[in-house]
Amino acid sequence: MKKLIIINGPNLNLLGKREPNIYGSLSFTEFLDTIKEKYKTVSIEHFQSNIEGELIDKLQEVGFSYDGIILNAAAYTHTSVGIGDAVKAIETPVVEVHISNTFGREEFRHHSYIAPNAKGIILGFGLQSYELAIQSFL
Repeated sequence: MKKLIIINGPNLNLLGKREPNIYGSLSFTEFLDTIKEKYKTVSIEHFQSNIEGELIDKLQEVGFSYDGIILNAAAYTHTSVGIGDAVKAIETPVVEVHISNTFGREEFRHHSYIAPNAKGIILGFGLQSYELAIQSFL
């Protein structure tokens, strides 16, 4: 059984409430339940933190033993050299995910410190971006 983890960064705990015109009205917990039901042969875990260091700690914790990491570092994508370095330091492949099309938003969101060390990037497909990332590991 493949072992995957979805790691979500700041403010993604507010999905379903935060800017539904951009992020939709479904909570991440509701979405995760449907994904786990759909992919019963895959172990899918989830971790969310608003704290940069906790995201780095989790990447280091799972980055040598999991089959894949789906990382939505949210705003830290564009600001955190530390998260980018953590992705570079681990062995587990990372797919960078974004719910919105970051290139259709503010210019500062057009740069990623994660992308140079990611297996790939999926963005702009809403919550389906996560499912596409799961499929990339299967």
